[in-house]
Amino acid sequence: MSQANHNASPGGFLGTVERVGNKLPDPAMLFVFLLVAVWVLSLMLSYVTFELIDPRSGEAIVVRNLLSGAAFTEFLAVMVTNFSHFHPVGVVLVAMLGIGVAEHTGFINSGLRALLNVTSDRWLTPMVVAVGIVSHTAADAGYVLVIPLGGVIFYAAGRHPLAGIAAAFAGVSGGFSASFIPSSIDPLLQGLTQAGAQILDPEVVLNPLNNYFFTTASSVLIIAIGWYVTDKIIEPRLKDTELDGDAEDMPEMHDLNAQESKGLRWAGLSMLVGIIILIATAYPPTSAWRDATGNISSFTAPLMRSIVSLIFLLFLVPGVVYGIVAGTVKSSKDVIVGMTKSMNSMAYYLVIMFFIAQFVYAFGQSNLGVLLALQGAAILKAAAMPAAITIVGIVILTAFVNIFVGSASGKWGLLAPIFVPMLMSLGISPDLTQAAYRVGDSSTNIITPLMPYFPLVVVYCQRYVKTTGIGTLTAMMLPYSISFLVLWTIFLLIYFAIGLPLGIQASYTYP
Repeated sequence: MSQANHNASPGGFLGTVERVGNKLPDPAMLFVFLLVAVWVLSLMLSYVTFELIDPRSGEAIVVRNLLSGAAFTEFLAVMVTNFSHFHPVGVVLVAMLGIGVAEHTGFINSGLRALLNVTSDRWLTPMVVAVGIVSHTAADAGYVLVIPLGGVIFYAAGRHPLAGIAAAFAGVSGGFSASFIPSSIDPLLQGLTQAGAQILDPEVVLNPLNNYFFTTASSVLIIAIGWYVTDKIIEPRLKDTELDGDAEDMPEMHDLNAQESKGLRWAGLSMLVGIIILIATAYPPTSAWRDATGNISSFTAPLMRSIVSLIFLLFLVPGVVYGIVAGTVKSSKDVIVGMTKSMNSMAYYLVIMFFIAQFVYAFGQSNLGVLLALQGAAILKAAAMPAAITIVGIVILTAFVNIFVGSASGKWGLLAPIFVPMLMSLGISPDLTQAAYRVGDSSTNIITPLMPYFPLVVVYCQRYVKTTGIGTLTAMMLPYSISFLVLWTIFLLIYFAIGLPLGIQASYTYP
């Protein structure tokens, strides 16, 4: 294939999305322009009086002028901490140190090749999507672990690696609220929903797993949709996209030799021992891994706060053991080289994260995100539609707001005090309102460059196709996003119409 054909985008709607998206400025500069836009909008709207009430303060919403002397000097004063304390940065870098060692020594590569020997090609796509869904139990681990491995697995199986990255991204982020294993997001959302419900009825108490049956059933739906979209839409579309990544970074596909097999066995044993030790130390009710109340899955529990550190060790130790046994680690220097290589690959990501951190800070300080959410909720409330249509409205509004405000808890913290009491007054339970929010919150995660991990996925793709840009990834993920939003909403309405249980101690109606 000629270089001209290689660089050409496919035709049709997705091709247009890709071409337009890739003509946008570099992601780092895009966030610079967005930051300037926030400054200008904050100046203009700071002179406007709004009657919308901010649920956090109980007072009318006020847009803060970020170009005032006090606000701008404060921005400069916190610029460094905005970046150094930006959550995704630490999560990615610490996890990548351990993963970098495991990759450099050959442990990940050998493990994946062994996995492919026992996994049929037919089941490869649903397996990747399912693993992405399961990764939700480990906070943000899926973004730094499952998504890049999706590309490696597909490449090792002779399939296009970008399709593997897309399938994994769809499971990790697009199916964020579809999980058959309870995670920390369940009690987090339940707590916000309950607080919103108690505005109208102080006696309301909700179960943390009030959406569990729905999210479990949803996981099957998301796997099925992800499977179909990957195999029937995305991979055929990528067939003419040539790989031009560095050959040294491409995973090898040869069979395991005796030394690699032995290294893999010892590495697997060390990983198993580590997991057994973790379970044994976390099991006692008085374990130091638990919070003050004995809960092991709360946000304050040391175990949940240590997820990224545990991922670091989970790959560092087996990676070193594998390297020693397989002969790829001769000294401690080899371990440091693995960590250094992984950090070298993160240089571009760090530049982007610096500007994203500044934008996120400014957007939050300006109250523009709050204004957007509250205005949308006011329009929905004024429409006074039937229950089923109102549910659809909440899904769509949440999906739209999610493009600008990425944090699931941040959005629901703003919307729950409005949506939950509003729908309770219409006879709709807080449990159903929360389920509708979760559908909308997940569906558009994968198409917004404003999501902090989106640029990281672009970097993963560039490992195989150097010309990958925002447009490439957006066009690749748009079919998943639209399919999730439409089919998942329909699924919720059918689920609602049939009256299947939403979760533990959950209901559809109020009271």
